Amino acid sequence: MEAVAEDTGLERTIAAEYREQRADREPGWVGRIRRTGMERFREAGFPTVREEAWKYTNVAPFVKIPYQAAPRERETFARSPLPLPAGAGAQIVVVNGRYAPELSSVGLLTGGLEVASLADAIATRPDVIEARLATIARDGNAFADLNSAFLEDGVFVRIPASTVVAEPIHMVFLSEPVFGPTVSHPRNLVIAEAGSQAAIVETFLGTAGEPYFTNAVTEIVLEDGAILDFSKLEREGDAAFHVATTAVSVGRNANFTSHSISLGGALARNDLNVRLDAEGADCTLNGLFLGNGRQLLDNHTLIDHARPHGTSRELYKGILDGKSRGIFHGKIIVRPDAQKTDAMQTNKNLLLSREALVNSEPALEIFADDVKCRHGSTIGQLDAAAMFYLRSRGIGEDEARNLLVYAFASDVASRIRVAPLRELVERQLGLRLPGGGA
Repeated sequence: MEAVAEDTGLERTIAAEYREQRADREPGWVGRIRRTGMERFREAGFPTVREEAWKYTNVAPFVKIPYQAAPRERETFARSPLPLPAGAGAQIVVVNGRYAPELSSVGLLTGGLEVASLADAIATRPDVIEARLATIARDGNAFADLNSAFLEDGVFVRIPASTVVAEPIHMVFLSEPVFGPTVSHPRNLVIAEAGSQAAIVETFLGTAGEPYFTNAVTEIVLEDGAILDFSKLEREGDAAFHVATTAVSVGRNANFTSHSISLGGALARNDLNVRLDAEGADCTLNGLFLGNGRQLLDNHTLIDHARPHGTSRELYKGILDGKSRGIFHGKIIVRPDAQKTDAMQTNKNLLLSREALVNSEPALEIFADDVKCRHGSTIGQLDAAAMFYLRSRGIGEDEARNLLVYAFASDVASRIRVAPLRELVERQLGLRLPGGGA
């Protein structure tokens, strides 16, 4: 096996940390996942702007930083209340990529619901984990392969068959780079068994000012007839780098709904890949990204219609201010066997300054002939007609502008079904957007 080319700070960290791993601490099948991930990463290396999927996102500046493995100490967050939405049910907290039991509340679960550390689940539930882990994120990127190479801990959730979980399950990922730039690789596995229903909120938070790198992978399996509402709130620190891959397999007559909100980080890249694996599978993807300063917020989605009678709906909105950049690349694939597919994709973007930029690339690949598929994309400034209407009603120019921007963003926020999260996002809009408090 060839050594990793030690050209950058992160690559030096990868080489050193991987050499220190102890194979005798883990089951053989976990070791195989690690080795396969490292082999794939070594073969591909970090992506460059010459690759189609990364042509607008240059990762070279942040992979040059000499990261260290995230420490186990948790002083900062353990001393202060966690900034989390109230009213959540089970809450599991991962700090610097490792389970933090003292900050979690998972001990009073009923109905067979399992919410646990992935490391603990690997040790105690190998019969469930081995069959699923690293099988859903099968078409990952170099960062997902890197996550597999450093597989250690994260969150495991299993929703038993025919179980309805009334309260949302909150998965919290905190980063505190108290000893300099750090990197963590949380890995998560969610299994919604046949006929189950639940809502999960995935939140990423970090300290401000210090650079750190979060490289996360979440694999989700919906068995036949399952219904899962999955929300992701990205609020990383302003100097942080966030790369996440979420891979979803949707079974027969199952329904997956995603709400992705990107607010923080110097650079945030979200890859959401949903495969409708059986007849009658359904998904809805909603997203909102808000950039200011020099932020770069990149959203790549893939909806893969592999079987007939599938339905998908997608709405992503971006608001860019300052010198920020936004990217939306959404692809819908309809396989030859996926007749009677009904798919719609929409991306709308609002530029609030002359120096803000967004790249929008919706795409359809259709290999079946009995389908309904459509997509659309818009990039623009505030609607002059709407501004005129509000001004004619006696509303000042600044207030009218603020109202229109807030209304544009709240359209997506209002679709979030978990009330505590919806309220938190709306408060964040009030802080981040002009006129949010209107």
